[in-house]
Amino acid sequence: QVRLVESGGGLVQAGASLRLSCAASGRTFSPSVMGWFRQAPGKEREYVAHIYWSGGPTYYTDSVKGRFTISRDRARNTVYLQMNSLKPEETAVYLCAAASRYYSSGYYSPNKYDDWGQGTQVTVSS
Repeated sequence: QVRLVESGGGLVQAGASLRLSCAASGRTFSPSVMGWFRQAPGKEREYVAHIYWSGGPTYYTDSVKGRFTISRDRARNTVYLQMNSLKPEETAVYLCAAASRYYSSGYYSPNKYDDWGQGTQVTVSS
């Protein structure tokens, strides 16, 4: 069983930055992909970004391109999400997820992920 624990959320003003972390523990951790999603009250879980654990390109939903950066530290079994120029509409619980299998595409879908953290709250005030 993989355990994912997010941290780094908080209350910030619009335009501010936050850096989220997701630390993994448990059985030998070797996912194919790590992803970040967010979920606002009353809304569906929304894809934010993903990264291949082995390295390579990173992927983002259009609304965060140029402002968010996903990265990973394999030695620490940790994935990060640097979020700049935050907007009030980005207020949500941010969750990290681990996919154990390789797919040709589709990592924007929560269904591709096997393990999830509990999330960290990000609140952006206007």
